[in-house]
Order: sequence, then structure tokens, then C-alpha cells
Amino acid sequence: MLNSRFIQIHYLTGYSATLLNRDDAGLAKRLPFGGTTRTRVSSQCLKRHWRTAEDSHALAALQNVEMSLRSRHIFDEKVARPLIEQEGLDRKKVEAAVAAFQDQLLGSSARAKKEKKEKSEKGEKGETSTYLQTSQVVILGWPEVRFIQDKVRTILAGAADIDAVNKGIEALFNAEGKKNMKALLAAAQLPAGLDAALFGRMVTSDFLARLDAAIHVAHAFTVHEHELETDYFSALDDLLQESGELGSGHINDSELTSGIFYGYVVVDVPLLVSNLTGCQREGWESADRTLPARVVENLLHLIATVSPGAKKGATAPYAYAEMLLVESGNRQPRTLANAFRKPVPNKGREDVRDVAIAQLGDYLKKFDAMYGGGEVRKVVSMADTSALHAESVAGLDELARWSANQIRGVA
Repeated sequence: MLNSRFIQIHYLTGYSATLLNRDDAGLAKRLPFGGTTRTRVSSQCLKRHWRTAEDSHALAALQNVEMSLRSRHIFDEKVARPLIEQEGLDRKKVEAAVAAFQDQLLGSSARAKKEKKEKSEKGEKGETSTYLQTSQVVILGWPEVRFIQDKVRTILAGAADIDAVNKGIEALFNAEGKKNMKALLAAAQLPAGLDAALFGRMVTSDFLARLDAAIHVAHAFTVHEHELETDYFSALDDLLQESGELGSGHINDSELTSGIFYGYVVVDVPLLVSNLTGCQREGWESADRTLPARVVENLLHLIATVSPGAKKGATAPYAYAEMLLVESGNRQPRTLANAFRKPVPNKGREDVRDVAIAQLGDYLKKFDAMYGGGEVRKVVSMADTSALHAESVAGLDELARWSANQIRGVA
């Protein structure tokens, strides 16, 4: 059985007249590299679009798994509100119990706990209390949400008043209670949800499991110097125009960029198998790798076909990758971004994509000469990829199946 520890995915995707990812000033994100400025798409932006994509290869479409919840409103909207509005449980008691859970899971200062208690005792009629909102986005899985709700129901069933609720929470979070709850959550399938298992979850609680990211995503950047133009635009006011005026109701400008982006993704296979199956990392080779293989097969399709994009209505920023190179091996992964430290010339008659592939192949050849070729490589492309020293496959489906088989450990 083959047991590759890392899957490395390199891709080139071209976009024209788009604004894929903006900064706080509304400008296209940039990156200085190799003495020139490049257009950039952040890894956070890429991961969000892959996580939330809705098509036949969506991560959410995988059977028997649930995605994670990412929000500041999980405790008020997904935990407390259903217990109050759908099950008719006492609002004050529910909120007191959920607030106590929140303190235990996420940690709260003594002052914050006091403020929550005062607001809970005061009560807010007509809606779930906003003080259950968290100051930062929290990641929880549906099994964790349902677990908290079950514990709240149990405590409320025997609690005559708020004091009894607090005592029930204290008993739940004593040493033995914590141990039991951690064991119960660990027994659930993907307690933190699928995307937390793939892209990680940072927690300081000793109750929730911290998950290191098994899929590492680099910021994508243009292989050439950035190409942008300021698009001046106006919006016409139809009624103003009918009155005989020119009708301009709004004037503004926006950046538009074009370019071929290099992207890089690494799958840490032992960690992926551990996060998805619950096995120890060192035991990944004997674990069932069916789900990790399905995840990687879908991920290949998402990387190739899902576009990040702001201003969708105005730019239709949809493009597929024109080259995907997948490497499978055991040595430490390394980016091929430095192939573009010298920017690809974006002036002249040669196709920028073809020059980028040639430049990538030249770098890879020199890299192999220095370090040796340690990976098995497969490539699919619309261009000539003979310079990449990789076996060409017929299409994306075949490349995705081959990548999944590398996870399964079969040829």
C-alpha cells in the first residue's frame, strides 16, 4: 500500500476585468514580490468560497457529515432560541444556563460574567438576549450545539429557579463532569464539523478540541506584475432623466484587475485522516481513509472551478484553472512560488500562461537537480505541459480520482 504523507496542489487560473478580493479601502489586495507588485487573493477568501460552494462537488454535499457553524450568534440563535421559541423552555433559565456554558467553553472575565448575570436576571422580553453574542466569530459543530442543548434541557428539568440552574452548571463542570462531557463529545462523529476538521479551529478551552488545519492554503498572486485600471462609473436616475436632466444619480470609481494567478495548497494526509476519523495521527495508516479520500477528490474540483469574487453582478468573475499539477510524496512540502520571483513578462506576443508554465517547469527542473525528485506528479492542462516533467492525465476527473487514490493508499 502506498502511503503518501503530503498532497501538493499547484494551479494557474486567469481572470480578466475582475476585483476578486478587496482590502479595507475597497482596493484590490496586493503583494510585493520579486521587486514588483502583484495582485493577490487571500487564503481566507479562497477557503470561504471552497467551503460554501454549492455544486455536485460541494463539501456540504458529502454524505453523513455536517459542516461547522462560524458565527458570533451561535449561542443566542442556534443554542438558546430553539429551546425558548420551539420547545417553550423558560427564557431566563435557558439564557442563564447557556451563558454559563459559554463562559466555560470560551472563557470570560469576572466582570463579563457579572454583567451577563445582571442582564440575565433583569431579563429582556420578546427576543433572545443579545448578550449571548460573542465578541469574535466562534466555530462549533452541530454535534457540539446539540450536546449543549441536551445538557441545558437536563439541568432545567430539575431546576426550580436561576440559583438551581447555576448549581446544576457548577456540578456539570466539576472535574468528573468535564471528563464525562469530553468523552461524550469525542465519541461523536466530527464534533466540530467538517470544515473545522479541514481548515482548523483555534480554541483555548480545555473542553472543546483544538484542531490544527490539515489543509494549508497559500495566498494566490499574479505571476506577473499587477495589471489594473480604475473604472469610473455612474448610475443613472431614470426619473431624473425623464424630467429632462442628464440623470446621473451616483458617480464613483473602482479598481479592475486582470491576471494569471498561481495558487498552492498542501494536504497533510496523516492530520487529515486523524481529524476526520478521530484516530491518533500516528495511527493514520491503519484508519479508514474513505472520507479523507472523498474530501480530497471534491477539493480538487473546487480548487479548479470555484472562483473567489467580489462584484459578481458587475464583473461575472468566473474562471476555471488552466493548469493543475498535483504531487504526492513523503518529503516536506515546498511551494513553487519562487518560480515567479522574476515576474512573467506581460507584454509581447507570447501567451502569459504558456510562459508561466515554461518558467514553472524550468524552476522545477533546477529544484529536482538540487534536491532530487521526491514526488509522483500528475498534471492536467489546456496548454503544453511537457516542461513540467509530470505525467499528463486526460482530465480533471481523472486527476481528482488519482489524488483520492493517493489518500486511500492505492496506485
